[in-house]
Amino acid sequence: MPEEVLFKSESDQSREEIASYLRTVADNLDGGTDITLKAGSETVTLSPPARPTFEVKAEREGPAGNMTELSVEFELEWDESDAEDGGGSGQLEIE
Repeated sequence: MPEEVLFKSESDQSREEIASYLRTVADNLDGGTDITLKAGSETVTLSPPARPTFEVKAEREGPAGNMTELSVEFELEWDESDAEDGGGSGQLEIE
């Protein structure tokens, strides 16, 4: 499925700085308020519905035979035309 990137930011951050960004997102989700992303002159505001789909993925990446880069991705996803639907494949636990 094709995608249109509305916003992208990538930079090295300390674990504490990343935690602060994630806390802000969590607070906005908990409060039912919009999430605004800004970097330089770029900005986008998103309004997640009450029950978006939440995807968590851990990956190992890299060229064949040398997959040495690890990542964890957290993604909220929803259909703009049907903002109240959510889905799932089981209860997530994060420790």
